[in-house]
Amino acid sequence: MDKLYDLTERDGLPESLRVLLETFPREEWESHPNFAGLVAFWLDRHEMFRKLCAVMGTDAEAVMDKKMDPRAMQQRLSQYGGALLQQLHGHHQIEDAHYFPVLRKREKTLDRGFDILDRDHHAMDGLMTRFADGANGVLQGSLETGRFRQELTSFESLLMRHLADEEDLIVPVILKHGPDGMH
Repeated sequence: MDKLYDLTERDGLPESLRVLLETFPREEWESHPNFAGLVAFWLDRHEMFRKLCAVMGTDAEAVMDKKMDPRAMQQRLSQYGGALLQQLHGHHQIEDAHYFPVLRKREKTLDRGFDILDRDHHAMDGLMTRFADGANGVLQGSLETGRFRQELTSFESLLMRHLADEEDLIVPVILKHGPDGMH
């Protein structure tokens, strides 16, 4: 696959897929009449994923710096890591089964972008499994916190790339066409 489209290689969507983003730039999203409701909710979910990763990273660093009891980190990792995986998996299922097919029909010129996001979701399945294995290793005491922190950083980096690209493609489509018929 072309490096422009591979989650582990790209640094953003190709310009040809960012055409609606020029018409609907990020800094204007919240003031758009179609922002409230679906778009705001969807972006809140993405923000939750970002915050969960940040909290787990901060906790791991605190343990490494001996500023947090490893057992407290393990409890929080179990809670936050489980929530992240469960919510992210459900989020991707809804996007794959419902939102992407509907949005693809609304904006056929971005077909390749939806293919990229679909490939991302398949790649994220493997990354989520690797994250779960690392988290379970910490919880069972077979993986040191520093190694988990490295795994989390890698996972977080790719998740952030995916979320940003997904937002750049999806939000402008919903702003342009409105949320009607998406529910």
